[in-house]
Amino acid sequence: MIFALSFPAIDPVLIKIGPVAIRWYALAYLAGLLFGWRFLMRLADGSVKGLDREAADDFLVWATLAVIIGGRLGYVLFYRPGFYLQSPLEIFAVWQGGMSFHGGIAGVIVASVWFARRRGIPPLVLGDMIARVAPVGLFFGRLANFINGELFGRVTAVPWGVVFPSGGPEPRHPSQLYEAALEGLVMLVLLNLLGRSSWAKARPGFVTGGFLAGYGVVRTAVEFVREPDGHLGFVLGPFTMGQALSVPMIIAGLVLMLEVGRRVRS
Repeated sequence: MIFALSFPAIDPVLIKIGPVAIRWYALAYLAGLLFGWRFLMRLADGSVKGLDREAADDFLVWATLAVIIGGRLGYVLFYRPGFYLQSPLEIFAVWQGGMSFHGGIAGVIVASVWFARRRGIPPLVLGDMIARVAPVGLFFGRLANFINGELFGRVTAVPWGVVFPSGGPEPRHPSQLYEAALEGLVMLVLLNLLGRSSWAKARPGFVTGGFLAGYGVVRTAVEFVREPDGHLGFVLGPFTMGQALSVPMIIAGLVLMLEVGRRVRS
């Protein structure tokens, strides 16, 4: 007999008033943005010209739009292009779910570069601050995936396996919690220890590269125990779409780290 944990009876809808429903998933995005915003405000101490608390406050709007637009477009393009090509209006039905973390990250990169250039801020300096903050949003997002009982892992015999309501009768890896711990808590600690060092401060972009490579490695590793998306399955031999999208992140992050590692800010 395989021991398994029962999925906690958590309603994905926190509050419903008439046709209006407030879901845990939406609250997770909100919590990630708000906590990340407050953290970025603390990091923006004015030591870099143009990068003060007012700039960090203004960037919240940019980050919010970037996460929503980038995350949605990433899901449309990478995960279900055929469906949305036939039903283009469904692209705007974000309340039905369907967001890509890779797309959200891409959106934030574009928004941060644009914002930095408009404000005269060195893009890599802003990028390093955002990289130190981003794991907060990843942590809350993965917790929301667990509460929704979605994006669960593959069938397993580990004693902490969970029987998810939509995952059949067999216990599965709670891969959402693995990602919350690794993408969220572990990366938050490591990137901030690195970001506080004088060595990294003298090499803007190194922390950004560390985030890209670190996220890519963690996501690639966890995907080996995560159930592939039902409508996609494996896309490259034994590899999933999440892994296919993470490899370029690893390469880009390592290249950036090697490049800026040779430089010293005057």
